[in-house]
Amino acid sequence: MRVLLLSDVYFPRITGVCTALQTYRAQLAHMGVETHLIAPAYGKGCEEPGITRLSSRPVPFDREDHLIRPSLFKTTAIRMARDFDVIHIHTPFSAHGAGLAAARKHGLPVLATYHTLFEEYLHLYAKFLPRAFTRTLARRLSRRQCNQMDGVIVPSTAMAQRLKDYGVSSPLHVLPTGIPVERFTGGDRRRFRASQGISPERTVALFLGRMAHEKNLHFLLEAFRQALAECPDLLLILAGEGPAELEIRAQAAAWGMNTSVRFLGNMDRVLALPDCLAGADFFTFASLTETQGLVLLEAMAAGLPVVALGEMGTLDILKPESGAKVPPNDARAFAMAMAEVARNAELRQSMSEASRAWASRWSDRSLTQRLADLYQLVGMRGDRPGQPLMANPLVQ
Repeated sequence: MRVLLLSDVYFPRITGVCTALQTYRAQLAHMGVETHLIAPAYGKGCEEPGITRLSSRPVPFDREDHLIRPSLFKTTAIRMARDFDVIHIHTPFSAHGAGLAAARKHGLPVLATYHTLFEEYLHLYAKFLPRAFTRTLARRLSRRQCNQMDGVIVPSTAMAQRLKDYGVSSPLHVLPTGIPVERFTGGDRRRFRASQGISPERTVALFLGRMAHEKNLHFLLEAFRQALAECPDLLLILAGEGPAELEIRAQAAAWGMNTSVRFLGNMDRVLALPDCLAGADFFTFASLTETQGLVLLEAMAAGLPVVALGEMGTLDILKPESGAKVPPNDARAFAMAMAEVARNAELRQSMSEASRAWASRWSDRSLTQRLADLYQLVGMRGDRPGQPLMANPLVQ
């Protein structure tokens, strides 16, 4: 079985889509599924076996993201697709049109993974347009693109329901992305704290992710400011980069929190990230738009208690047995949850044990096997998936 993957984004750009692609590619190789990815080139040093990099340009007003010229993506995909059995699209931009054209040209089944809830994102980057307009536009585009597919993979039950509400009629497969659990264990707490000049006794809350508006960082910072009134020595580490970083830095400075909030930028996921996770006492996350929330599972795998809002895809993860506190969407309530976890070492220990056990149920190997099974199903000659392959046993 050979699968051609198409995406408008991949490493060194750091997103959940990139992480999912990396996880799939690594595990599918052990399951009799050969993959090849077409993705943007971000400059020199991006070469990697099994990836074709196409020249790309930065997106206006967002220098992190690059787009491949649609005609180049299309011709490349059509040329390569003749040697594959299934096409799997991961982003709805140039990759979508290219993958669809290649599938139709060669009569191949085509799947898409709906990674991002665009109706909640578009207005943040097109603020000159009314929010009602951008929401309607995102829903119509999503419905049209999804209904062009032989099947659509969604990472959570909430996202499946949202697409049904849009009017998507293509078969929907709830298939979360797993994580390499062992990668996030074994970090060195002392080494991280020594490198950052953080005393062993200080309690540290960690946010890890893209510093973007959709991550609800202003809410998180406001809640942390209120938590400081209860725990004056609490430290918040924000690890990541993105378009909202300057605003969040300015707000923290305006509130006099320069010694209580620390910005670390992007971290090497192999070497630095495990140490960072080990160096924190709990993880905090306030995004309302996640289709899954992989970073929550990564934190749990490292044994971190979690304080997070439960919305959209994170609802599948933030269960009572997951070692998480899920306060209401209210800054004061969120602050009190942070303060409770920060003050109570015994509570953190019990939450940590629950987090590790919960994360172990989301291993990359078991969940990627379900993707391999789906590829085999849709790749059968003349077959198209009329019903979802299976329900998500993690969220029943």
